[in-house]
Amino acid sequence: MEISISNVVTSLVTIFIVGWLWRTINWLWLRPKRLERCLIKQGFRGNTYKVFHGDTKDITSMVKENNSKPMECFSNDYSHRIFPFSYRTIQKYGENSFIWEGPTPTILVTKPELIREILNKMYDFQKTIANPLIKEMSNGLSRLEGHKWAQDRKLITPAFHMEKLKHMVPAFHQSFNDMIQKWENETSKTGSQEIEIWSYLHNLSADAISRAAFGSSFQEGRRVFELLREYVLIISHSLQSVYIPGWRYVPTKTNKRATQILREIEATLKDMILRRQKSMHAGEKVNDDLLGQLITSSISNGKQLNIKLSLKEVIEECKLFYVAGQDTTSSLLTWTLILLSKHKDWQEQAREEILSTFGNKTPDFDGINRLKKINMILHEVLRLYPAVPSFARKVSHDITIDGKVIPSGVHLQVPILFVNQDERFWGPDAKEFNPDRFSQGILKATGGNICFFSFGWGPRICIGSNFAMMEVKMGLSMILQRFYLDLSPSYVHAPTTTRGSLRPQFGANLVLHPL
Repeated sequence: MEISISNVVTSLVTIFIVGWLWRTINWLWLRPKRLERCLIKQGFRGNTYKVFHGDTKDITSMVKENNSKPMECFSNDYSHRIFPFSYRTIQKYGENSFIWEGPTPTILVTKPELIREILNKMYDFQKTIANPLIKEMSNGLSRLEGHKWAQDRKLITPAFHMEKLKHMVPAFHQSFNDMIQKWENETSKTGSQEIEIWSYLHNLSADAISRAAFGSSFQEGRRVFELLREYVLIISHSLQSVYIPGWRYVPTKTNKRATQILREIEATLKDMILRRQKSMHAGEKVNDDLLGQLITSSISNGKQLNIKLSLKEVIEECKLFYVAGQDTTSSLLTWTLILLSKHKDWQEQAREEILSTFGNKTPDFDGINRLKKINMILHEVLRLYPAVPSFARKVSHDITIDGKVIPSGVHLQVPILFVNQDERFWGPDAKEFNPDRFSQGILKATGGNICFFSFGWGPRICIGSNFAMMEVKMGLSMILQRFYLDLSPSYVHAPTTTRGSLRPQFGANLVLHPL
């Protein structure tokens, strides 16, 4: 009997080891080579696969080298700085090219028609998750997105409708007013003052989003934001190395901290939601902030089908709102102020429109929506400096795009910055700051081409785009009402995406002159 049991145990261990070895060999060699042959057959070109690392070492080393120093001069032509390996690959192999992110081939998609197709075929793809820990932050409303009639998430999240955003304007004003008062205190001592605005705007985004999302509970909301910043930093470091399946279960210091952060975020949000629900059940008035709207929201497909959001789904939406808003508005406003400091003629035009619309009064919702020049400027800044200059998707099953069969497991990377600055679509001044190109709208600016993807496109357009634009217009109006901006001699131009969003690597030093 003992021999029999021993044989069974030995057999099971052998089966486990053989199975593990097979999966490892398949992951490291067989599957990558199969995908490589398939892509080459479809006309794609790229480097030959290197076991385990692929192109990751070269990608990381090139980014580190670029980040070790600023650009030699101020230029909007910086795509080669933040995407050096992708830029070199396209130069070498053309538009139908791919790179290796570890053992996974990633196709670089730069044709606008293909980007539109990817954004349209939302059910054929899933977000690329380089580290499964981040999956906890991107669940969203997966149950609702399974319904075809819920393709436009604005139907799911009515808090982002323009009418609802009107009630968030006071929250934006209060946050910006607190910051501007600090600037006025600084400049009142000397008449002008050099200020590093990125750090201010970086913190302001947490305050503004927390006030607009959670109202009176915004201090707790700020804590969630702080935790998310720490989490994003952990993720950004993990993206610089090859993902190893199962590594997240290894109790390293980093993995334990990431798990702790997620638990604290969920506990904090759950506590706020339950308190708000209790107040609502007691008959108190529902706030017009994001949390109040999510708790009371429901959607219908026009066929008497109503789906209320569960507690878990409200929590996921709050997390998604924070992830989507993480530094995106501060990035847009920072680059806008930098470019207006560089281009004084547009700064004067922007200020003239703001003063003619509001005078020295507090910007209001209706007036903000009438700012045509400001809208042109912001679109041009988004084109040249998109807050998220690239996004990626994983092909969930074999699909056909542009007549080519893309096998399951391949990743698609869309460096929208390449498209946003492509002279074929934007003309010979594609890399120049020229808001006038948007004077007659986006379609006219692109010459009829749909190639402006700074907020996504179609069913995958960012649901928070109205929120972001409203917040930035409010902030820009209040700043230009009170200050004249100069680019400081100490400013060094160095766009980077080391922590996700596009930011000035060495800060944004401007000289502020009170008006």
